[in-house]
Amino acid sequence: MSKKLVLASTSPYRRELLSRLGIPFAIANPYTDESPLPGEAPTATALRLAEAKARAVAAQHPDALIIGSDQVAEADGRIYGKPGSHERAAAQLRELSGKTVNFFTGLCLLDTDTGRAEVRGVSTLVGFRNLDDAEIESYLVREPAYDCAGSAKSEGLGIALLSRIEGSDPNALVGLPLIALCDLLRRHGVRVP
Repeated sequence: MSKKLVLASTSPYRRELLSRLGIPFAIANPYTDESPLPGEAPTATALRLAEAKARAVAAQHPDALIIGSDQVAEADGRIYGKPGSHERAAAQLRELSGKTVNFFTGLCLLDTDTGRAEVRGVSTLVGFRNLDDAEIESYLVREPAYDCAGSAKSEGLGIALLSRIEGSDPNALVGLPLIALCDLLRRHGVRVP
């Protein structure tokens, strides 16, 4: 591969997922405001932010392919972000109990030589079991998922809170849709595997 690959994210989850491909890559912090725009649909937010993150680091990385990604969790028209605290995580899980949540992940691959960005979206529907307060507390004590939208880490103990997962790529739920990314990388001449 002649171009450098850059992940525009400081997420340890995205870094771990990308490392599975066995391709060398650099990390760059995109310093992007992740607030949705007024009236913006959740899916549009994720797609816009995925591209914004990639473009935010483009100037520092000429001759590179930059990966941007963003995820929005939505249920009943409400967006659920990263809770940041035990109290907010518990409140999120109480609200999501028995509901289906759309975890929509936006993905962007930006070629800094051409300035062309390809953007894709991957939807994962997640059914939460009916949860009681004791289950929620027990889970959060064992796995404080304060940095995960929806407050449940499906790659860990959070899987026990769920009744089903429907989607085309299990990695998308963790934050980086590797199937779509591999397709984009191949289209740009990157051999995977």
